[in-house]
Amino acid sequence: MIQSTHAFWMTDWAGYGYAALIASGGAMGYVKAGLLFGGLAGVGAYQISQDPKNIWVSLVTSGALAGVMGKRFYGSRKIMPAGMMAAASILMVGKLSVGMLLQKPQES
Repeated sequence: MIQSTHAFWMTDWAGYGYAALIASGGAMGYVKAGLLFGGLAGVGAYQISQDPKNIWVSLVTSGALAGVMGKRFYGSRKIMPAGMMAAASILMVGKLSVGMLLQKPQES
């Protein structure tokens, strides 16, 4: 029972929620890039759930999406969907960066 509770808390729920948000936006807009980014974010969340130090797929995906959607928001000044996705992506980059900074250094 302790292991299953531990596994529940180690699951990257924020990452899975972020992936679902991206994928649903891609499906709603019929944009293949949204489904691609959503799939990559889901893979990244799975990797973080298995090994909290393995953040690179999530970090690159959310960073790239923050750049793309930030540029779209800058051009359109519309909150939906570009501003919301840029904000969510920036928050995800922040979450991953703070998690990376708070990790204990590896001992040799």
